[in-house]
Amino acid sequence: MASFFQTDIERIKGVGPAKAAILKKEVSLFVFADMIQYYPFRYEDRTHFYKINEIDEEYESVQVIGTIAHIELAGDNHRMRLIAKLKDETGQLELIWFQGVNWLLKTLQKGAKYVVYGKPNAFNNSINILHPEIEILTERNSKGGFMHPVYHSTEVMKKWSLDSKGIAKIQQTLLPLVIPHIQENLPAYILTEQKLIPKSTALKNIHFPESDDSLLAAKKRLKFEELFYLQLKLIALKNNRKQKSKGFLFGKTELLTKFYKEHIPFELTNAQKRVIKEIFADLKSGKQMNRLLQGDVGSGKTIVAFIIILIALDNGYQTAIMAPTEILTEQHFREIGKFSELLGIKIAKLTSSTKKKEKKEILKTLATGELQIIVGTHALIEESVVFQKLGMIIIDEQHRFGVEQRAKLWKKSHELAPHVLVMTATPIPRTLAMTVYGDLDISTIDELPAGRKNIKTHYQSDANRLRVFGFIKEQIKQGRQAFIVYPLIEESEKVDLKYLMDGYESITRAFPEYFIGILHGKMTSEAKELEMMRFLKNETQIMVATTVIEVGIDIPNATIMVIENAERFGLSQLHQLRGRVGRAEHQSFCILMAGTKVTKEGRERLETMVRTNDGFEIARVDLKLRGPGDIMGTKQSGILDLMIADLNEDAPLLQKCRECAEQIIHEDPEFLLQKNEVIKKHILALDTQSNNWSKIS
Repeated sequence: MASFFQTDIERIKGVGPAKAAILKKEVSLFVFADMIQYYPFRYEDRTHFYKINEIDEEYESVQVIGTIAHIELAGDNHRMRLIAKLKDETGQLELIWFQGVNWLLKTLQKGAKYVVYGKPNAFNNSINILHPEIEILTERNSKGGFMHPVYHSTEVMKKWSLDSKGIAKIQQTLLPLVIPHIQENLPAYILTEQKLIPKSTALKNIHFPESDDSLLAAKKRLKFEELFYLQLKLIALKNNRKQKSKGFLFGKTELLTKFYKEHIPFELTNAQKRVIKEIFADLKSGKQMNRLLQGDVGSGKTIVAFIIILIALDNGYQTAIMAPTEILTEQHFREIGKFSELLGIKIAKLTSSTKKKEKKEILKTLATGELQIIVGTHALIEESVVFQKLGMIIIDEQHRFGVEQRAKLWKKSHELAPHVLVMTATPIPRTLAMTVYGDLDISTIDELPAGRKNIKTHYQSDANRLRVFGFIKEQIKQGRQAFIVYPLIEESEKVDLKYLMDGYESITRAFPEYFIGILHGKMTSEAKELEMMRFLKNETQIMVATTVIEVGIDIPNATIMVIENAERFGLSQLHQLRGRVGRAEHQSFCILMAGTKVTKEGRERLETMVRTNDGFEIARVDLKLRGPGDIMGTKQSGILDLMIADLNEDAPLLQKCRECAEQIIHEDPEFLLQKNEVIKKHILALDTQSNNWSKIS
């Protein structure tokens, strides 16, 4: 059965080798299973016919039956257009074409009846349709059609007649062939409980629905299947790990107790205390911990991480902290080093910039166990990095690392799998967390430390630049500092954005009485470090930078964040940049400078930033605007390769799928019951074919 669905698409009548090659290259459609699951992204309602006097320009599109009463050419040789008058018993409208005029002149028949479809426009108190679809009235199309599918296409595909119409024609040919081979892959009791239609009916109606109701039923069925099998896989992985992955038993807490009683610099929030309890429960369970710690910028994840490190050290094990950038590595090294010094704990930093002699000493002390904590970039996964007893791994902003990179670090433990704590300052909406991190336990710090004030965010245009500069001067006179962030380092001919070097010069001219620093990704590590230390010591009052400062820079005295061309940044990035200020008791401000041409989506991002400081609300809007792959950087990983479900729109359905999957795995983890035989068969078929759990068995 599987082999039928793996048949090459060139075998479909009307496709052939040439068109198949285009479909493979342009939209990765290789076999029957790919083609039949290439779903429409929207539909045109061809079920209803309008009378001409009912038509209004507000309609998105209309379908009408009428007689061609008049045909004429207008314009000159440079810009000819064909105008036809379409009449029915209620009135008339104009059909206008600027392309294909000669062909239409030959084929349009005056006095013949046609079915016409298109977008109505108003002009000179009358209605016209520009470039309508038109076909002669027949018995087949006179009764009204179906919800007409619209498929994604590309310019190359269109040249080969593989536009939306061409794809629909292929689907019409393929559907009758595949329907007899479709096997149901959801148990009968789930179909009944969830009120789902059969798979074969759903596939037929997703491509050519006869009504809104049949389309909704098809979408619900296919979305449920996709999300259900994804959740089933994630829950099974999580349960399997918890049952089979033994972990180091960390029960001692002497160092932690000493730190908590004598050295902790501030009172922990209730959220931090709750999260520490959740993590400690994992560490003393005897099972390997695999937990995500998420918290908004400034919520205090670092102190939580250090407390967890102390538990590992208390039990005689080393800790590795891996961060995606040298700047973030330096930040962690400085903060955790500050706490470590109080307790006499040995800590080192390892990056690609570490000097040879220093690196040799670090590797030696790491291998002997003398070095207890190492903070580094991907340099930590090099073969030369050997631990004596690695028991804890902390990965910051983990979505920036590949699976292989993380796995190489885990393998450096010679005994059991080390405990893993993944940290992110990018809050994740629950629906996304359930999918991307469905096999992890999740802890959330949802409370900011006492005394932190909300950052006041304003949206300004270039016309108000002098006022913004005046405000920055007022803040600096009060002893504060400012970041000014630009999207590019050098001028680009392709995009009209404020660029860093020009910005640095204009800021230097505007603030001659102050010292200005500069920071960007092309600088050496030493130069970056020097600039950051000068800014930290308030030797420079303004830091002109690119988004290299997006994560990990902690300057408590900085109270102003100005973001140039803010409309061009993603919401998550804007939120991270804003989080570089407001890190002390002073009132802080974020000023979003926007150009004159702001898209609707760009304006929504800016308005969201002004409206809220809540990272989870911002993440929810970001998910809606950008989609999950963009947010989590998982486009290449396949984990969010969803063909029809939408994590933002389908949150309630995702929850249902997870509950259903959890109940089944709780009752029948090996799918041995007869009622779950269909699930077992489908999973086995998927394992032999593809990692995409939504493929047809």
